[in-house]
Amino acid sequence: MIRKHIARALRAGHRPSHLPLLLPAGQPEAAGMPANVVVDCGWGRLLPAQTWRDPAALAHALLAERDGQRDIAFYVEKPQVVVASAPQQLFLDPSDAFRLNLNAYHPRSVGRRGFTLRRLRTRADVAAINVLYRARRMVPVDAPAVWRARASRAISYALAEDRASGEVIGVAMGLDHVEAFADPQHGASLWALAVAPQAAHPGVGEALVRYLAEHFLARGREWMDVSVLHDNEQAIALYEKLGFQRIPAFAVKRRNAINEPLFTGGGEGLQALNPYARLLVDEAVRRGIHAEAIDAENGYFRLTLGGRSIVCRESLSELTSAVAMSRCQDKRVTLKLLAAAGLAVPRQVGVDEDAAAEERWPALLAACGAVVVKPVEGEQGKGISVDLRCADEVRAAIARAQRFCDRVIVEECCRGADLRIVVIDYQVVAAAVRRPPVVVGDGVSTVRELIECQSRRRAAATGGEARIPLDDETVRCIGARGYRLETVLDADVRVQVRNTANLHTGGTIHDVTAELHPALRAAAERAARTLDIPVTGLDFLVPAVDGPDYVIIEANERPGLANHEPQPTAERFIDLLFPRTRAAL
Repeated sequence: MIRKHIARALRAGHRPSHLPLLLPAGQPEAAGMPANVVVDCGWGRLLPAQTWRDPAALAHALLAERDGQRDIAFYVEKPQVVVASAPQQLFLDPSDAFRLNLNAYHPRSVGRRGFTLRRLRTRADVAAINVLYRARRMVPVDAPAVWRARASRAISYALAEDRASGEVIGVAMGLDHVEAFADPQHGASLWALAVAPQAAHPGVGEALVRYLAEHFLARGREWMDVSVLHDNEQAIALYEKLGFQRIPAFAVKRRNAINEPLFTGGGEGLQALNPYARLLVDEAVRRGIHAEAIDAENGYFRLTLGGRSIVCRESLSELTSAVAMSRCQDKRVTLKLLAAAGLAVPRQVGVDEDAAAEERWPALLAACGAVVVKPVEGEQGKGISVDLRCADEVRAAIARAQRFCDRVIVEECCRGADLRIVVIDYQVVAAAVRRPPVVVGDGVSTVRELIECQSRRRAAATGGEARIPLDDETVRCIGARGYRLETVLDADVRVQVRNTANLHTGGTIHDVTAELHPALRAAAERAARTLDIPVTGLDFLVPAVDGPDYVIIEANERPGLANHEPQPTAERFIDLLFPRTRAAL
């Protein structure tokens, strides 16, 4: 009866969006659609199941998935029948489907904002899309295939571009069902929405979704659907805010390495590891190395191949000696050793060494004009205050730092770009400039709201590892620029909310490996050998990354290798631990 109702409605020219999703199974030609449609989306193939006559044939098509891609059969009316055709190789995707009724959609007028929306135009745009997908741990697209299909009316890419820098900070792909498979229900769908974790502008994801909704509305489409993992609370909240409603649609996928977290439910706890550990575990598993989570919450895992077994905590492994680790943890020792090796470091004094320390740091402040206060031992930027110019600020910063370590350093504040160089096996693998977190006003949100919005995005992208703290140091930095947390920023006004560029406190990172001056590369490799540490992240301050001048301010014994896409940090790390697997790739 339902199918007859749909057929009568279609013959009468009515396409109400509340009708059931699927057309008569096994009769796509009768509905005016071609049979067995396959849409190449770049990241994989979309198989609209309502165009497939035979569930076994649909299952067979999914098994033809190419390596490194993710195929999806969507709108599967009887997913259990499709999965039963190859139960060891297929699974029911644990995603929810949502629909936006475009007949009831109300476009939103927007004021000035710091980014523009546009269609894909250049090969550089395709490369930027892949940078975004990799940053979000999504499947990258086949760049030549996407470029060849750029004029397609079936697939549309919407890009968000930062007005100031020209950087692509968001992307969404839309599929026009009428153009793709002559859909008589006049539908469309949204796929592969990604926003740069480091984007400072609020509302990028919402703007991209609205852009595609209005694009399809202008074409006369009735609705736009989206499939989203059931536990992706941030994305679901966005879609519900925009008026999407849940619909009974199912997807079937192939069991592959990309989809493994969806059908294994954990993989010995590996899925609970943070992104910094997961990057390394994924590379190891890809090479056939057994991985076991020991303490997922704290990033500990064991890798085993043959008779070799190594325990790691993210990028810190048993190959790093306790002596090397202690040299990096104590910032006084780090700089002392580097200075003795002839490497440039800033001047510093300890405030707890003796009674004369209280007299020495004012002298350093007077000589330098500005200083940095940091705990002797610490990580993730905790307790660090930068660009302190008066004695009262220094005393307050010392008190803050002592919350994290009773030993504190006052250090010369050196100017320049914050450069992180990753050295693995005593060779430079990656270099990136780190910048302090900045929020951009929209004329509506307070500084606090902008910080919270950006923190949610960064936390979602890093497994909760990165966010901008709403602490005294943030309040001080904002106040120094004439603002308060409750200030509503005018549109496009940019405010730096912290002076440190540490990624765990909201800083952003930008790859400059190809631009690195040979003198900086040599200094980093020399520093790693001086500290005798096989994996380290060295923090430089430099006037220019393509120039020879520098100072080294810290060495990190457990650098976050996941922050350096597209450089092969994970590959070089596993090469170090299991060198015989390098040739086997």
